[in-house]
Amino acid sequence: MLKKIGIAVAIILVGIQFVKVDKNEAAIRDIDSFVIDTKANIEVQNILAAKCFDCHSNKTAYPWYAKVAPVSFWINHHVEEGKEHLDFSNWSNYKTKRKKHKLEELVEELEEDKMPLESYEILHGDLTESEQKLLIDWAKATILSY
Repeated sequence: MLKKIGIAVAIILVGIQFVKVDKNEAAIRDIDSFVIDTKANIEVQNILAAKCFDCHSNKTAYPWYAKVAPVSFWINHHVEEGKEHLDFSNWSNYKTKRKKHKLEELVEELEEDKMPLESYEILHGDLTESEQKLLIDWAKATILSY
């Protein structure tokens, strides 16, 4: 019985490798309007690029294991959900009120240690206290400038 279950699981795992997901792979990461509008300095840009843009922009740098199902489904879901909440590549389409709200949410997520996700931090590292403070201070100052 266990052998049959093992064979069935193996067949399913091999079979799902042929199910393709729509990857978040634009030709370029279009964040220029965000950077210009928020006056993000190079240090802020570097932190966002390392810890945020993969899930919150139009271009994700996928790790090798993102090609293996069911991990590919899980990562794709996280990226879709991340872009649904905040899409830096879509910043120019947000109205001023929404931009402020997105930055307020960013501050809240950082202050409550909800972002980056724990599952992301395991493989990519977490934000240092100084990086977190820099992002929070920058976002709060940006909110005031709107």
